[in-house]
Amino acid sequence: MKALLMAMGILSLASMFGSAATAEEGLVTLQSVHPVPLTVDRLERALKNQGFTIFARIDHGAGAERVAMALPASELLIFGKPAAGTVLMQATPAAGIDLPLKYLVWADAGGGVTVGWNDPLWLAECHGIDLTMPLLEKMRGNLERIASEAAR
Repeated sequence: MKALLMAMGILSLASMFGSAATAEEGLVTLQSVHPVPLTVDRLERALKNQGFTIFARIDHGAGAERVAMALPASELLIFGKPAAGTVLMQATPAAGIDLPLKYLVWADAGGGVTVGWNDPLWLAECHGIDLTMPLLEKMRGNLERIASEAAR
Protein backbone atom coordinates (compact mmCIF):
# COMPACT_ATOMS: atom_id res chain seq x y z
CA MET A 1 0.00 0.00 0.00
CA LYS A 2 2.80 2.42 0.90
CA ALA A 3 4.54 1.66 -2.40
CA LEU A 4 1.32 2.46 -4.26
CA LEU A 5 0.93 5.75 -2.39
CA MET A 6 4.54 6.60 -3.17
CA ALA A 7 4.10 5.85 -6.86
CA MET A 8 0.94 7.98 -6.92
CA GLY A 9 2.83 10.82 -5.21
CA ILE A 10 5.65 10.70 -7.73
CA LEU A 11 3.21 10.61 -10.63
CA SER A 12 1.28 13.56 -9.23
CA LEU A 13 4.52 15.50 -8.80
CA ALA A 14 5.57 14.80 -12.38
CA SER A 15 2.16 15.71 -13.79
CA MET A 16 1.87 18.81 -11.62
CA PHE A 17 5.09 20.26 -13.00
CA GLY A 18 4.81 18.87 -16.53
CA SER A 19 8.08 18.22 -18.24
CA ALA A 20 9.97 20.61 -15.96
CA ALA A 21 10.53 18.00 -13.24
CA THR A 22 10.82 14.26 -13.46
CA ALA A 23 10.96 11.71 -10.66
CA GLU A 24 12.41 8.23 -10.80
CA GLU A 25 13.28 5.97 -7.88
CA GLY A 26 12.85 8.88 -5.47
CA LEU A 27 15.14 11.26 -7.36
CA VAL A 28 13.45 14.39 -8.73
CA THR A 29 15.30 16.25 -11.48
CA LEU A 30 14.92 19.29 -13.64
CA GLN A 31 17.11 21.05 -16.17
CA SER A 32 18.87 24.34 -15.45
CA VAL A 33 19.63 27.00 -18.03
CA HIS A 34 22.67 28.09 -15.99
CA PRO A 35 26.12 26.53 -15.58
CA VAL A 36 26.64 24.36 -12.49
CA PRO A 37 28.36 26.95 -10.25
CA LEU A 38 25.77 29.65 -11.02
CA THR A 39 22.89 27.22 -10.46
CA VAL A 40 24.32 26.29 -7.06
CA ASP A 41 24.87 29.98 -6.22
CA ARG A 42 21.22 30.64 -7.06
CA LEU A 43 20.06 27.64 -5.00
CA GLU A 44 22.15 28.75 -2.04
CA ARG A 45 20.83 32.32 -2.18
CA ALA A 46 17.20 31.17 -2.48
CA LEU A 47 17.59 28.72 0.40
CA LYS A 48 19.13 31.36 2.67
CA ASN A 49 16.33 33.77 1.76
CA GLN A 50 13.81 31.12 2.85
CA GLY A 51 15.50 30.63 6.23
CA PHE A 52 17.35 27.41 5.43
CA THR A 53 20.76 26.72 6.93
CA ILE A 54 23.53 25.89 4.45
CA PHE A 55 25.71 23.20 6.01
CA ALA A 56 28.14 22.51 3.16
CA ARG A 57 28.87 22.98 -0.51
CA ILE A 58 30.96 20.22 -2.05
CA ASP A 59 32.59 20.59 -5.46
CA HIS A 60 32.94 17.02 -6.76
CA GLY A 61 34.71 18.24 -9.89
CA ALA A 62 37.40 19.95 -7.81
CA GLY A 63 37.85 16.77 -5.79
CA ALA A 64 38.34 14.76 -8.96
CA GLU A 65 40.82 17.33 -10.25
CA ARG A 66 42.89 17.03 -7.05
CA VAL A 67 43.44 13.33 -7.82
CA ALA A 68 44.15 13.98 -11.51
CA MET A 69 40.83 12.59 -12.71
CA ALA A 70 38.30 14.18 -15.05
CA LEU A 71 34.71 14.74 -13.98
CA PRO A 72 32.16 17.09 -15.49
CA ALA A 73 31.13 19.91 -13.17
CA SER A 74 29.18 18.53 -10.21
CA GLU A 75 28.36 20.21 -6.90
CA LEU A 76 26.44 19.05 -3.85
CA LEU A 77 24.65 21.58 -1.64
CA ILE A 78 23.72 20.32 1.84
CA PHE A 79 21.04 22.34 3.64
CA GLY A 80 18.11 22.10 5.97
CA LYS A 81 15.80 23.52 8.58
CA PRO A 82 16.51 21.73 11.85
CA ALA A 83 12.95 22.33 13.05
CA ALA A 84 11.63 20.27 10.12
CA GLY A 85 14.36 17.64 10.06
CA THR A 86 13.97 17.03 13.77
CA VAL A 87 10.29 16.16 13.28
CA LEU A 88 11.28 13.45 10.80
CA MET A 89 14.02 12.10 13.07
CA GLN A 90 11.58 12.07 15.99
CA ALA A 91 9.40 9.79 13.86
CA THR A 92 12.39 7.52 13.27
CA PRO A 93 15.99 8.36 14.19
CA ALA A 94 17.30 6.44 11.15
CA ALA A 95 15.91 9.23 8.91
CA GLY A 96 18.99 11.19 10.00
CA ILE A 97 21.06 9.19 7.50
CA ASP A 98 19.25 11.10 4.72
CA LEU A 99 19.18 14.46 6.49
CA PRO A 100 20.06 17.25 6.04
CA LEU A 101 18.59 17.58 2.58
CA LYS A 102 20.72 17.92 -0.53
CA TYR A 103 20.62 19.30 -4.04
CA LEU A 104 23.05 17.79 -6.54
CA VAL A 105 23.78 19.87 -9.63
CA TRP A 106 25.72 18.25 -12.46
CA ALA A 107 26.70 18.78 -16.07
CA ASP A 108 26.36 16.04 -18.64
CA ALA A 109 28.65 15.34 -21.59
CA GLY A 110 26.41 17.40 -23.89
CA GLY A 111 26.65 20.50 -21.71
CA GLY A 112 23.22 20.19 -20.11
CA VAL A 113 22.89 20.97 -16.41
CA THR A 114 20.58 19.03 -14.09
CA VAL A 115 19.38 19.76 -10.56
CA GLY A 116 18.43 16.69 -8.54
CA TRP A 117 17.11 15.99 -5.05
CA ASN A 118 15.41 13.21 -3.12
CA ASP A 119 11.64 13.35 -2.94
CA PRO A 120 10.68 13.75 0.76
CA LEU A 121 7.84 11.23 0.29
CA TRP A 122 10.34 8.69 -0.99
CA LEU A 123 12.59 9.35 2.02
CA ALA A 124 9.60 8.94 4.33
CA GLU A 125 8.69 5.68 2.60
CA CYS A 126 12.25 4.39 3.02
CA HIS A 127 12.18 5.13 6.74
CA GLY A 128 8.61 4.05 7.52
CA ILE A 129 7.41 7.59 8.27
CA ASP A 130 3.69 8.33 7.97
CA LEU A 131 3.23 9.49 4.35
CA THR A 132 0.26 11.66 5.33
CA MET A 133 2.41 13.90 7.54
CA PRO A 134 1.64 17.46 6.26
CA LEU A 135 5.29 18.46 6.60
CA LEU A 136 6.21 16.12 3.73
CA GLU A 137 4.03 17.88 1.16
CA LYS A 138 5.33 21.25 2.36
CA MET A 139 8.90 20.01 1.93
CA ARG A 140 8.13 18.68 -1.56
CA GLY A 141 6.64 21.98 -2.66
CA ASN A 142 9.49 24.05 -1.24
CA LEU A 143 12.18 21.88 -2.85
CA GLU A 144 10.47 22.02 -6.24
CA ARG A 145 9.82 25.76 -6.08
CA ILE A 146 13.35 26.68 -5.02
CA ALA A 147 14.97 24.42 -7.64
CA SER A 148 12.67 25.71 -10.39
CA GLU A 149 13.43 29.33 -9.57
CA ALA A 150 17.18 28.72 -9.39
CA ALA A 151 17.21 26.82 -12.68
CA ARG A 152 15.52 29.50 -14.78
